[in-house]
Amino acid sequence: MPKLWNDTIEAHRAEVREAILDATWALASEHGPASVKMSEIADRTGIGRATLYKYFPDVEAILAAWHHRQINRHLAQLAEIRDRTSEPGKRLQAVLEAYAHIYQQRIQHHHHEPHGAELATLLHRGEEVAVAQRQLHHLIRDLLRDAARSGDVRRDVTPDELASYCLHALTAASALPSAAAVRRLVAVTLSGLRPRSA
Repeated sequence: MPKLWNDTIEAHRAEVREAILDATWALASEHGPASVKMSEIADRTGIGRATLYKYFPDVEAILAAWHHRQINRHLAQLAEIRDRTSEPGKRLQAVLEAYAHIYQQRIQHHHHEPHGAELATLLHRGEEVAVAQRQLHHLIRDLLRDAARSGDVRRDVTPDELASYCLHALTAASALPSAAAVRRLVAVTLSGLRPRSA
């Protein structure tokens, strides 16, 4: 087949897949994941059920794919923020602030959705989530290692340990009322990372 035709087919498949993910998430948010039927997803997406089954075997697989897409977007966003500056201390601060804001918004969104807790329970399990957590940990660890080399971060604790401390500390963002409070949380976290005075 000509390349243009292949590219057009792939683009169409990608659009249909995105529409399936968005429609399923909307239905699950409105009615709860347990009540969503494949026929409803097909209707909302504007495709036949047979076509839908060519993409996904069931609702849970669609929701897992939706969550995977969100995780990848967040990791890409953090990597983009990391790459905006070469100064290690500023890079670390920018990524920690972005992560804390993402975490705050995600958790608070789940709390405000009628079926948010049910969706969170369904989505935050499995090997894929564990892989994403490891990727996040490695991203923060590498930033900490660079900041330690430049003298912005203490060296008496390993970057691996510091990354765990940071990520656990920043989960407090979920209960904070504002972006300003999130920035203060990051500032307090960063103060604990600074080298001890001689």
